[in-house]
Amino acid sequence: MAEAPVPAEAGSALSAQDAEKIASEARWRSLRLFNGFRLLVVLGLALGLQLRVGTQTLESAQLTLLIVMLMAYATVSCLYFFTIVWRRPRFSFQLTAQVSIDIVFIVLLMHTMGGIRSGLGMLLLPYLAAAGLISRGRMTLFHAALATLALLGESIWKAWTTEGSIYADYFSPALLCLASFAVAWLAHRLARFAEENRALAEKRGLDLANLAKLNERILQDVSDGVLVVDALDIVHQYNEQIVRLGSIPPQRGELLEHWSPALAARLAQWRDGEWSQAALLQLQRKTLRPRFLALGADREGNVLIYLEDMDKLRREAQQLKLAALGRLTANLAHEIRNPLGAIAHAAQLLQEEGEDNPMIGRLTRIIDDNARRLDHMVSDVLELNRRDRVRRVDLVLEEWLPAFIESFTQQEGITVSLPVSGGVPHHVRFDAGQLQQVLWNLTRNGWRYCSKQPGSLRFVLGESDGYPVLDVVNDGPPVPPDALHQLFEPFFTTDAKGTGLGLYIAREICAANGASLEYLSPADGGACFRILFGVVDAEKDEE
Repeated sequence: MAEAPVPAEAGSALSAQDAEKIASEARWRSLRLFNGFRLLVVLGLALGLQLRVGTQTLESAQLTLLIVMLMAYATVSCLYFFTIVWRRPRFSFQLTAQVSIDIVFIVLLMHTMGGIRSGLGMLLLPYLAAAGLISRGRMTLFHAALATLALLGESIWKAWTTEGSIYADYFSPALLCLASFAVAWLAHRLARFAEENRALAEKRGLDLANLAKLNERILQDVSDGVLVVDALDIVHQYNEQIVRLGSIPPQRGELLEHWSPALAARLAQWRDGEWSQAALLQLQRKTLRPRFLALGADREGNVLIYLEDMDKLRREAQQLKLAALGRLTANLAHEIRNPLGAIAHAAQLLQEEGEDNPMIGRLTRIIDDNARRLDHMVSDVLELNRRDRVRRVDLVLEEWLPAFIESFTQQEGITVSLPVSGGVPHHVRFDAGQLQQVLWNLTRNGWRYCSKQPGSLRFVLGESDGYPVLDVVNDGPPVPPDALHQLFEPFFTTDAKGTGLGLYIAREICAANGASLEYLSPADGGACFRILFGVVDAEKDEE
């Protein structure tokens, strides 16, 4: 159900493209902020000019030129917003062109206000620093060189056009030029440092994203169900196995107690240090063994919960046991059957010769009874290797079951009625011969322990969780609680003459036909064996 993993290279390439797009958006956004800074400079210069007009007398031509320059610069700055929004021309060209116009404007403003001594040349420094940071260190020294040429040109022009040589002061412009290069170099280093940190952050982000995908892939592929809860027992994450273990998965942000009160109680016991690893719980007809792992320094924080499907583990263990048992018993059963037949035949001959001797008759009957028992056991063992020979057909239980009951009562000599309840038609897919074998075993066991009165052994048809159900119910004593977990184990029996293979073979046949065999304890007493048709097929489809 989980999606196929994305290769790390493909995920990295996609993330690199996204990172470059984000970086480009950041540069254009910085350029818009830089343009807003220009308008603030124009506003500050206009306020400063108004204050100066109030305290000092400016020539009319000088005032007019300053106003025209500020209005032109403000107009150009407003036009920049359109080129930035349209992103035409490209970013590097726009930044260089805008910084060049900024340098020309500041140098002309400085020249108009009296040259380097006006102090307006210091405005070049924040412009150069901002341009260096926005361009990530590119063209920074070029911008400083442009500012240096403009400052030196203004100083030379001022000295050339001013009468006398007393004004030829190049020390202040030289200091401002050095300051421009220093600021540009500092902005260049800061931009390179920021760029390196950004690249490192992107790389770490890609690594973390790939690691998160890897962790999610591992989490989904874990064969156990996995839940992650916080200190308040709120579910934050789970894998797809949880969906297979329970019909309704938990919701992220849901309290664990709302989803499974039993699991929440086990978690509380584990947090209090009162937990036993052998404790099991039931969840949606599944037998689970929970394991808890603290994700922090103590058990009060986030917890990783593993839910092992014990039914699946038992099935796998049984398959391994069955494979080993089949190899051992297949040859052994054949080797036993031949001398067993000779023993039985010899006992019959001995019985015929010793008809007048009661002792010989009693001994030969013992030999014959035990030979029959051994032969029955060998037959049951051989059935273990025939469970996969399944020819499933469509059966209607309401039509098939009465014929089976009639055959069973005749062969077993039963004279009381075996009623059938439940009238909804149920279509199932099962091997007819194997279904008869399973029901014959269950019905014979039920008849052995029931009160043998009319209705003491009955069949009930119904549904459970949408699956057809056939119950074989008797009014005999229930299975002892200490024997429940071994009831379907091979060679386990409470009957001294039993082989302990009947229920085990019946359940294996049901599993081979996509059904399950369960034991239930009815509320009104007695014992009930339930065949749940189709449930194993559904579980295999989910897996």
